[in-house]
Amino acid sequence: MEQEEVDTLLHSLHPEFVISCVRGNVNSQLYLHNQLMNYVNKSNCRLIFLSSANVFDRFTNFPSYEYDKTFSESIYGRFKIKIENALLRLPPQKYVICRIPMIYGYNSPRLKAIKEQLLKKEAIEVFSNVVINATYIQKLTQQIHYIINRRRRGIFHLGSNDLIHHSELVKDIAITIGFENPLLKHVFDSNDDRQLSVLPKDNLLPKHLQFTIDDVVKSCEKPA
Repeated sequence: MEQEEVDTLLHSLHPEFVISCVRGNVNSQLYLHNQLMNYVNKSNCRLIFLSSANVFDRFTNFPSYEYDKTFSESIYGRFKIKIENALLRLPPQKYVICRIPMIYGYNSPRLKAIKEQLLKKEAIEVFSNVVINATYIQKLTQQIHYIINRRRRGIFHLGSNDLIHHSELVKDIAITIGFENPLLKHVFDSNDDRQLSVLPKDNLLPKHLQFTIDDVVKSCEKPA
């Protein structure tokens, strides 16, 4: 997106909040976020940046919490860290960082991809020694709605309160949506378990906005 297009849109809408969850070319996204940060810093506006568990993908032994040091070996993770670090230089009332694990839920892109492979009887690639938490789209939108309405600030980890191996989660979801014996391709990138989880600890949301892996699995069922 060109600078003029972003500026025109922002100055036309005068938003109080901008939620950033775009995808695309890394350099273009960095440019876009620089423009967004310049705008919020000069306006009555706050930027809510949806980051990722991948900002911790170099740390493998333990779950990560809100104010742990970020460290990534992936291009995607390092890109997210770069934007996070730029946000942290803004006044605290100008930004919220929401770190998101894998997103599931009925009609989510990730669930649609799983269903498509199951219907084609293709093997689904799962990471059997990767320990994760997860979220689902309905709960994520409720959490962001709460953060906006209550004017919360800081860093939030918007995932389940418990953990599961990636392979077990995919299997449980497959069974829940009616595929009793899913074909899984188990991938091991090390001999030991590897954490890729972002647990909430310092910035906890109310009980009705907290959830478990079981809730994530149930969210993949077709609504009644």
